[in-house]
Amino acid sequence: MREHIVEAIRIAVTRIPDDVVEAIKEALRREDNEVAKFNLEMILKAIEIGRRDGIPVCQDTGTPIFFVKTNEPIDNLYREIIEGVKIATREVPLRPNALRVIDGKVVGNVPEVHFEPGNETKISILMKGGGSENCTALFTLTPGEGLEGLKRKIIEHVKSCGGKPCPPIIVGIGIASPAEKALILAKKALLRRIGERNENEKLARFEEELLKEINSLGIGPMGLGGRVTALDVKVEVETRHPASYIAGVAIQCWAHRRAFLEVKEGRVRIWQ
Repeated sequence: MREHIVEAIRIAVTRIPDDVVEAIKEALRREDNEVAKFNLEMILKAIEIGRRDGIPVCQDTGTPIFFVKTNEPIDNLYREIIEGVKIATREVPLRPNALRVIDGKVVGNVPEVHFEPGNETKISILMKGGGSENCTALFTLTPGEGLEGLKRKIIEHVKSCGGKPCPPIIVGIGIASPAEKALILAKKALLRRIGERNENEKLARFEEELLKEINSLGIGPMGLGGRVTALDVKVEVETRHPASYIAGVAIQCWAHRRAFLEVKEGRVRIWQ
């Protein structure tokens, strides 16, 4: 399994998914700001070089985050993920992004792994850069504030982040409680393809409205102005406490690095 995990990580950091590339190209077609156009062209060039030469598209290869559904005992799979990340760090290579908090010593890469039961083994990998991760937020609203109150909070937050998360960004939102569930859900929301709307019509409209309002802020590519600040907004919901309306917000940079790995009837499939 570990060699497949290494390959999935390699694909994630060297190849930006086609739906994301197309969204960036569409942003370039819409753009009339010369600085924004230049930045989008440089982003597309970096993506092209990464794919052509098999090298990471960004110097920050991110923190590996794994969402795992499996019907197998998790101990062995967890060890395979840990070893796979170690090998990928050496061979791809990945930038060693895990430091000890107290003395700042580099310890390599430490994956964040979330397990849940499933009918088969499916692994979703998200490589999350530090700049965008610094714009992660948690909002605790009252139930009466609802989606409209949340929309105002998110607009204010994206505006305050400006160019820090390397726009054009993708915004993942998770509404649930307790709070840790909302944050995990926000990151899982980032795994959906660009343009894929929530199946719930109300949430789908919320995604579209929020995307339009974020793009009206004028932050633009790399925070230097322009029409397109966000490529998409994704919302996922689960249950909440009656007294709570908690939303986690996860922002991903333009280098949206994701990969999926599935084991079915003994065969392994990797895709983005």
